[in-house]
Formats: sequence, C-alpha cells, structure tokens
Amino acid sequence: MRSNHRELKKRAWAANLEIAKHGLAIYNFGNASAFDPEAGLVAIKPSGVAYQDLSVEDMIVLDLEGKIVEGRLRPSSDTRTHLMLFREMRGIGGVVHTHSTYATGWAQAATPIPILGTTHADYLNEDVPCTELMSAEATAGDYEAETGVQILDCFRGRDPSRTPMVLVAGHGAFTWGKSAEQAVHHAVVLEEIARMAFVTRAIAPAAARLPVHLIRKHFERKHGADAYYGQGEENRKSGGERTRRRAGATPRQRPSRNGRREEI
Repeated sequence: MRSNHRELKKRAWAANLEIAKHGLAIYNFGNASAFDPEAGLVAIKPSGVAYQDLSVEDMIVLDLEGKIVEGRLRPSSDTRTHLMLFREMRGIGGVVHTHSTYATGWAQAATPIPILGTTHADYLNEDVPCTELMSAEATAGDYEAETGVQILDCFRGRDPSRTPMVLVAGHGAFTWGKSAEQAVHHAVVLEEIARMAFVTRAIAPAAARLPVHLIRKHFERKHGADAYYGQGEENRKSGGERTRRRAGATPRQRPSRNGRREEI
C-alpha cells in the first residue's frame, strides 16, 4: 500500500540516520521527527528500532494530539515531548533528542553550558539553558509530556528560534529547527559546544564567559537584522557581481559565440 505521507516520512527517516552518522547516539538511543504544519502531522522514529535497521516505511505519522495516522510500529517513547514542542513552539519543523556524550554530561550535572567562546556565540547569545530536575510527582505522571513541560517552563521569556537547544536535567539534549535537517544540525553543534566547554573548563576551571561585545558581534553577524555571514540569496544569484562592484572592481568581459560581450 502506497503511503500518503512519504515525503514527510522520508524527511524524518533521513534526519534519524544523520543522528547516527554524526555519532550522536548508539544503538537505538535518541530520535528525530519532522513536522508538516499545513497538514498538522508529525513523522517520528519507531520505538526501540536501531538506526541501521530503519526504513522510510518504518516512520510513524501522527497528528498533534498523538493519534496515529499511518504506521505499523509503536512511535518513539519520547513522542509526547516532540508533539508538545510542535504545538507550543511556533515555526519549528523538526525536533531531535539525543544522549550525545558531552551534552548529556552537562545535563547530568544539571548545569547550563557557559558561553565561553565565539563558536558558541555563532549560534546562541546566551548559555545553553538547562531545565530543572523533574519532581517525583511529575515523574509519576505522564513522564514524556512532563519533559515537554520542563522545556517550556525553561523557555519562558526565551525565544526558541534564537535558542534552538536545551538540556533536560539528568536526561539529555533536545534541539529543534525550521526543518528536521536543521534540528539535526543544531544537535551536532550542541555536542561540539558542550565538548569545547568541557575541554576549556578542564584546562582552566576558572575560565570566564566570553565578553558581551564578542557575544553580540558573533551572534548578530549571523542572526541579526544586518547579518552578513554566508552568501545571501541575491549574491548567490549574481555570482558575486554585486560584491565586486561594491569593492570598486570593473566587471571583466569576454567575447561570446554570438559576438556579444559577456561579463565574467
């Protein structure tokens, strides 16, 4: 039987494979999901299936209330956390959960990752936040939904589009993005930030946070209103012509086969 949601399932499947590819999980740890906001549907990894055994057909499709729309396997045990984030954090199209070593180390220490260098500041203008430890009462209830509540409580007053990652105390890491692919990208970045911070504090336990002016500069050049990092859409289309002209360069020309002069 042909799937009605193959593209959504394919995005979730590809994101899950990237988790394993980048060494963010072993065996069947962790999960990734993809969200289609127009359809209001989420595709997510099945519970307990190793990454090397996953197929596109294995992905489970659910609505935002958790009703299975398509799939023969049980969805990830973390599904209710993913669904809560999709319901409450506008603009996200993918969520990733991992137990990657360094990020989880900080989570087990129930400690935010301090912003110590410009690599961190390229992605966030604050420490990587960490939730509170879950209470016994919350743990005895709907554990996965309560994990979502922990994250949302931690993000009161924060913009999840500017801080696309969090540590869940004693547990692991969650990241998100405009797409499932971007959510994986942020999971990879989070692990690297966590590793760098660990190494820095191992070398210099009293290492200070990066000064505010450097945090602001590195964050704003990538994410601010006047961001200039990377290749903008217009520059990609023009092949860099505008950049050359702003620098005062005169476009070179070459003869073409039809006799006209072409800029190069």
